[in-house]
Amino acid sequence: MTFQPQNRDPDLVAMRRRLHAIPEIGLSEFKTSDIVAAELARLGYQVTRGLAKTGIVATLRNGDGERSIGLRADFDALPIEEQTGADYASTHPGHMHACGHDGHTAMLLGAAAMLAERRQFSGTVHLIFQPAEENFGGAKLMIEDGLFDRFPCDAVFGLHNEPSLPFGSFAFREGEMMAAADECRITIVGKGGHGAEPHLAADPIVCGASIIMALQTIISRNTQASQPAVITVGTFHGGNASNVIPERAEMCLTVRALDADTRDNLEKRVRTVAEGQAASYGMQVEIDYERFYPPLINPKTETDYVRSFAKSFAGSDKVHDMQHPIMGSEDFSYFLEERPGCYFLLGTARTENDPPLHHPKYDFNDDALPIGAAFWTELVEDFLARD
Repeated sequence: MTFQPQNRDPDLVAMRRRLHAIPEIGLSEFKTSDIVAAELARLGYQVTRGLAKTGIVATLRNGDGERSIGLRADFDALPIEEQTGADYASTHPGHMHACGHDGHTAMLLGAAAMLAERRQFSGTVHLIFQPAEENFGGAKLMIEDGLFDRFPCDAVFGLHNEPSLPFGSFAFREGEMMAAADECRITIVGKGGHGAEPHLAADPIVCGASIIMALQTIISRNTQASQPAVITVGTFHGGNASNVIPERAEMCLTVRALDADTRDNLEKRVRTVAEGQAASYGMQVEIDYERFYPPLINPKTETDYVRSFAKSFAGSDKVHDMQHPIMGSEDFSYFLEERPGCYFLLGTARTENDPPLHHPKYDFNDDALPIGAAFWTELVEDFLARD
């Protein structure tokens, strides 16, 4: 049965905007967690709190079915100063729901209400409200706290809103969908001195500039052309005055890849290039390289299933396959390393020029709330009815 778009649900809009006004950074989502837990308890769910500090799992059982399903919504915010001008804008200076996690949470709460009211399934539903997707790997922390041991799931599913996709459309990609994300901090150790006497110093800023330029050759000359990879130097700090050569300079990189071999090669080459460039200037580097989120890889069986379900839900014209993976990252990848499932996108565009995710003027499109809530509800009912 194809879903028929509805008018805005005032209760979901009110909930989404209530959450939007109190954005909280990962692992400190205390107010958000309290609001979500109270609503789930009101709906009759068995509510378990404290996974990854602020995370919640809400469980609802119905009938005698033995199958179980997990649905995930993230609820952390970003360290961004909001510029939407909305009357429900952030009341927490410097924090903002600039990625739509308030919408993800409201949609899953909408599904929670529909599932509790309809009871048209036989089996177990685990609704996973996850903290710290943006920066601290809340998915991994929930797993380490026993998520899937305590709440077994035959499959787990998640979605993300995408303001660049047509409203109400769905986008899927089997296999590698999103990149691994690693971070590298390189500190160049030089010798300070007077800016007018550089020959008596060892300038870490000049060395750092050379390292930055050389790092780009890793992508163009050390990485297979058919294998996407990214190295971006996001910060470069050194010195405090125009006439002083500092002792040290520091840069921070994000490093992205889609497969294990490329990921390993990037780390090896970053280290080699940084050390080699520094040596050529008579300096040394200190390298702190951290592996963060793994690549998000959607298995074929579950991706085929959800894609087919989306066609019956929204119509074939609203369902698309992504031609290329996304070089952004998502810690839902940890869930997919533990359980089968699928991660996909829901289009929420208002116009062709909507502010993108992580923009200070981005605001989740409330018209998408009933679509997401209905999709999750009907997916649960369909999945638990299958053999």
